[in-house]
Formats: sequence, structure tokens, C-alpha cells
Amino acid sequence: MQIIEYYKSKNQEHWKNEIGKGDWSAAKLLYSWLNTDKLKQICGKSTKIFLLTDGDNLVSFAILAEQDEIDAPELSPWIGFAYTFPKYRGNNNIGKLINRICDTLKSNKIEKVYISTDHIGLYEKYGFVFWKIMNNREGKPTRVYIKNLN
Repeated sequence: MQIIEYYKSKNQEHWKNEIGKGDWSAAKLLYSWLNTDKLKQICGKSTKIFLLTDGDNLVSFAILAEQDEIDAPELSPWIGFAYTFPKYRGNNNIGKLINRICDTLKSNKIEKVYISTDHIGLYEKYGFVFWKIMNNREGKPTRVYIKNLN
């Protein structure tokens, strides 16, 4: 398995189509935003998409972005769209991407990162701590987690 960055890949069309095969509504949204070049408009120009691949198969993906679904510019950066395809679940694959993203942030001297999710017990095993409930851009409450990287 290999971790690659979508925007550095020579096969962006292939990987975009693989993202679109996800059975999660957010995977479909990410696919749509990639088709219309909205991702960086919404999440920030420095947004990166990390892909865990197994040959030509997409195992997991996650983004590192300036902004996510919470309208709070003072909180940054965010990990979002974290997803593992069903046949690859149970092997800590999303953890591999989260670790790579956190290592990238540490090397850039970033001290913390946020995740917005409705999951309880998922991101805690990767060192995230529940911080507070905030409303997303649609006005719906969501759980915000933080991870200190120092």
C-alpha cells in the first residue's frame, strides 16, 4: 500500500472516479466538488487530499484543509472527508492517513488539528479529544475534536 497526494498525482481522473465510488454521501460530495473545482474554493487553496492506495484501488482517503464544515476561520487546519472503503475496514487504514497528515503538520510546526464528526469512539483512538459541540454550516450540531501535535 502507498500514500499519495491527489493533486500531485498524474492519475487525478482515475482517483477522482475512485472517490466517487464511495458509498458515503460525503464521498459523493467530494467527488462533485472535484468535478467542479469547488473543493479549494470552499476548504482553502492549500487543501490536500491524501489517498491510501493498493495498486489501482483506493483504500482510504482524507483531506487536510484550512476550513471544513464549521464556519470558524480561527480554527485551522481540519482533517475532513475521512473514509475507508468497506472491504478494507478493520485494518487501521484511515489511521495510516491520519498519521501521515499529522506528521505533515508537525513538520510544518502546526501544533493542533481539528475534526468535525458525529462519530463517538472513532477518532479518540488516533489521539483526538472531544472539544465541544458546534453548529456546522447547515446549522446542525456536530462534535468537534482536537489533537495536539506537540
